[in-house]
Amino acid sequence: MTGEIRKWLRFRNNGATGFGTLTSSGISVHEGEMFGRHAATGRTLALSEVELLAPCAPSKIVALWNNFHALAAKLNQPEPPEPLYLLKATTSIAAPGAVIRRPSYYDGKTTYEGELGIVIGRTCARVSPAEAGQFIFGYTCVNDITANDILTRDPTFPQWARAKGIDDYGPFGPVIATGLDPAKLVVRTILNGAERQNYPISDMIFTAQELVSRISHDMTLLPGDLIAVGTSVGVGVMKEPVNTVTVAIDGIGELTNEFRL
Repeated sequence: MTGEIRKWLRFRNNGATGFGTLTSSGISVHEGEMFGRHAATGRTLALSEVELLAPCAPSKIVALWNNFHALAAKLNQPEPPEPLYLLKATTSIAAPGAVIRRPSYYDGKTTYEGELGIVIGRTCARVSPAEAGQFIFGYTCVNDITANDILTRDPTFPQWARAKGIDDYGPFGPVIATGLDPAKLVVRTILNGAERQNYPISDMIFTAQELVSRISHDMTLLPGDLIAVGTSVGVGVMKEPVNTVTVAIDGIGELTNEFRL
């Protein structure tokens, strides 16, 4: 649903976790539940006063594969007749600004994947594409980090869940933006100051509404659940000892994390 754009976030302040909306003067603190009844308290916090957290705590993360026309063409792969997806561990979640480290046992390639994330706002089961927009709370930035050499290590079994489920390999945020038309959004990924991805969400094979509808026929989606819609061309390996990665989507913001080998 499009309308007034609001940017929701979660934070920690003086040991307590809270949520609110981002304004020109800081964070307008709310009470209640982000995906339920809530109201502004009248209190405002400066960003410098808080530690930003991932903007929600999903019960599951659904991650799409091969959902862009341009990437399917580049990989010379057929476009799928239905969404192809995996579940990413919720323990992979990392906050905006978090430092992410490659596991000590792994010395292979690790890639960034800048993506749009759909955040569910209401319990959603077996809905139609026409109904799906009513169950979408908003959109966020996702970096679907992948340990590529683990993914392809065993020729008999692609290890999607393991390669993408490593601790901290799922940063998203910094906010959930409501009131946006996802088809008008563009995803950019900047690695160490150089733009590596720049692609339109309108190139998706399955739209945001189609994804929510189809996935909801397989599994019930709960408030706060995250769907990473897949990435397009420009995915690359993070090679430097310290890598700064920013996933930027105008209308949402910039998710920046440091990845260390």
